[in-house]
Parts: sequence; C-alpha cells; structure tokens
Amino acid sequence: MSTLQHKTRILFFGTPEFSVPCLEYLINNNYSIIGCVTQPDKPKGRGQALAASPIKKIAQQHTIPVYQPKTLRISKKEGADFLQEVQQKLQPDIAVVVAYGKIIPKELLQIPKYGFVNVHGSLLPFLRGASPIQTAILHGFQKTGVTIMQMDEGMDTGPMFATQEIPLTPQETAETLHDKMKIVGAQLLVETLPQYISGEIKPHAQDNTQATYCSIINKEDGHIDWNKSAAEIDQQIRAFTPWPGTYSFCEGKRIKILAAHLSSHQELCIDIVQPEGKKPMAYSEFLKGHPSCQFIHS
Repeated sequence: MSTLQHKTRILFFGTPEFSVPCLEYLINNNYSIIGCVTQPDKPKGRGQALAASPIKKIAQQHTIPVYQPKTLRISKKEGADFLQEVQQKLQPDIAVVVAYGKIIPKELLQIPKYGFVNVHGSLLPFLRGASPIQTAILHGFQKTGVTIMQMDEGMDTGPMFATQEIPLTPQETAETLHDKMKIVGAQLLVETLPQYISGEIKPHAQDNTQATYCSIINKEDGHIDWNKSAAEIDQQIRAFTPWPGTYSFCEGKRIKILAAHLSSHQELCIDIVQPEGKKPMAYSEFLKGHPSCQFIHS
C-alpha cells in the first residue's frame, strides 16, 4: 500500500450511478475514504419507499461513514453544522466530487489542503454545466471526454489537471456514453490524484474565451419537432435515451419514440415506439393499426 494513498484523507461527494466507479477505484487503490457525502434518500417506485443513492449503498458496503445534508448552505443550520463537522472532525486532505448534485459553497471549498477535485463529463471549457453527456450527442459532436479539474466558486470554471478524449459513434446514446464515461473518469481520476498530491502536476487555467454551456434537461425537451432534419431528430432521440425520452403526438395520444436510426440515404427510420398506456412495439406493427401516425420529417 502506498504511504501517499494510505495517508491522504479523502472526503467523497457523489450521488448517482455515474459516481460509483470513481468511489470504487479509490477504495480499490487503497485511498483512505473518511466519508461519503450524498443526496438524502428519495421516494422511489410505486410505493414511494425511500431509496438510498448508489453511492450510499457502496459506502455502507465498505463501512464508510455517510453524510446526507439536505443543504450545504452556510446560512442554514444544517449547512453550518456540516461545515463544522468537516472542519473539526473529518479534516479531509482533499475532497473528490463526482455528480454530487449540489453547489459546494466557498467555505467548504477552502477547507481541504488540496482543495476539491471534480470529475466532469466533457472536454472543458466546452460544455460546462448540468448535461454535458446529452448535449454532446444532441449537437452531433464527434468526440467528447472527461476532465479532472480543481473546483472554484464558478460553474465548472476551475483549473484543469487532465483530460481524456472519448470518440462518439453514430449510434451513441446518452446511456452508452454514460457507461463509457464513468469508467474513463474513474481511471483518469486515480491516475491524476497521486501526481497532483505529490506535486508532479499543477492545474492549468481554462481558456474562458472557448467556453460553452449546457442547461438542465426537462421532459419537454423530448418533444420532437418533425420540421428538423433527419440527423437532428436522430441525435435528439439518442441524446435523450433513456431519459427524458422523446415523443410525439398522434390521434390525441402521446407516442414515445424509443429507437430509430438513419438509413444509408440519411433518412430517419423509426424502429420502436410505445403508445400511451401500452407496451413498446415495432413501429411497423403500430402503423398497421394507426396508419395516420406516419411520422415524417421535412
């Protein structure tokens, strides 16, 4: 076991499945994880029973203390109490943030000796913000990647340590890219951390003149405009698979478009749909009963 890894006290911030490989890679590389900070349990399923986040489940498996503050705002008692806990009890050398889901206040950012390190799902300064995976596909990027950066008070504006490119295939969906990116991010994190902590590498500033941003995605973004080109609609369907999904309306019903592809002539071919209240089915089968629902683009 490396002395550096054994002695480096890491406080990990993360919530969804995307965060899991990073935490597991740190554990498997013998880092000292002093605590995991994750979102509070949320209602899930028909019964709306409270469900733990993927990160909480991993932390519990490894008997790592779990912290689930509802807010990190220092103006709120819970946020102030958590800040005091980090300062006085946890005393991390470094914090690692991977898709945590809350803004980290400057008072927290200033505590660890080596600051807060973030794994971001784009090649910064491109696609700062909440939806870099979906946005890269939506806009037809041929490549994207992962950036390891030091957090500051801005939105993904901090200096960078390392990047790793990921080429995008013509069939790439948000789901397939997510699964590639979470592994690439974890590998790059464990390669970068020891170099940073030992002083072998220093962060370098982003070129803010090249910065682009992506916004939070909502369900309405999945509504297909058939006046767009076949390529644009194909990108939208793939970008929003599996969430929020894409849809259109026909005969007063919402029809989910679950899968499609571009033909060799760059025409959009719809493969699988899910009519409102029914199970997924082949589009060709759906058309037999609903011939008026021939979705076309101009």
